[in-house]
Amino acid sequence: MIRKTFKTISTSEKLKNFTQKYNIPTEYLLPNRRMVSKGVLIGLFIAFIPMPMQMAAVVSLIPFTRFNVPIAISMCWLSNPFTMPLMYYMEYLTGSFFLGMETTPVEMTLKWFGDNIGNIFIPLYVGTAFYSIFGSLLGYSLVNCLWRGSVKKEREIRKNSKNATKL
Repeated sequence: MIRKTFKTISTSEKLKNFTQKYNIPTEYLLPNRRMVSKGVLIGLFIAFIPMPMQMAAVVSLIPFTRFNVPIAISMCWLSNPFTMPLMYYMEYLTGSFFLGMETTPVEMTLKWFGDNIGNIFIPLYVGTAFYSIFGSLLGYSLVNCLWRGSVKKEREIRKNSKNATKL
């Protein structure tokens, strides 16, 4: 179903006019399995990294690889102001666990972060590496599996409808 939605959006006249007006290469908007799954991979990888301007980081990767840019940017929105504290706290706890360090109680104040940045920086980024790598690979694999399953199901339906019309 999502595949069909992508196809109808990609063939719309408004999108064609927009890409022509702003001279956007249409290859970055392709709704095929490879482009979408790479967009999910890159977007999720960047989303788990605690840094400002995550969408700019996604756009900076455009010259190096081809992927569906709108999908990647929307995956960055996974880490929004509501989800960031929980995501980064889980990354800190995971990094502390991997390093065998004791966790300190976290207070959500700038003073606490300023005083403790040296204690939380390394565990936070160890946890970030774990979630960025495995979360993005999981998203990539999941999109590929769901997409292939959707194609198989559509082929079976088409095959069964052809067989029913022959009888």
